[in-house]
Amino acid sequence: MTVLVVAAALIDARGRCLMQQRPAHKQHGRLWEFPGGKVEADEAPTEALVRELAEELDIMVEAGALAPLSFASDGMVTMLLYRCTRWGGTPRPLAADALRWDVPERLATLPMPPVDVPLVAALRA
Repeated sequence: MTVLVVAAALIDARGRCLMQQRPAHKQHGRLWEFPGGKVEADEAPTEALVRELAEELDIMVEAGALAPLSFASDGMVTMLLYRCTRWGGTPRPLAADALRWDVPERLATLPMPPVDVPLVAALRA
């Protein structure tokens, strides 16, 4: 069974993207990933991402500010990546060990879960 996951490429005015570091005790601990999470059975993908960004980063995003960017799948997880340049609040790492802003070219050098890797390439394109 494939799990549907949504994630955001939050891009600031300087063209940097926000990545979060997974907690050490979780699967893929200490790896860097796009913020997001699982889509619940009763949610549309954009609704799930709005919820996840509030829970993980304490920011407010309107569903209309999310633009589909790319997707990737590793057979167990299918991840939908949305581009977002407008949000309310300052991201805080509520569910991560750390946050990092960087340009897409440098993101490719970070250790990441396998499903995130092709999404960085899509972000750079």
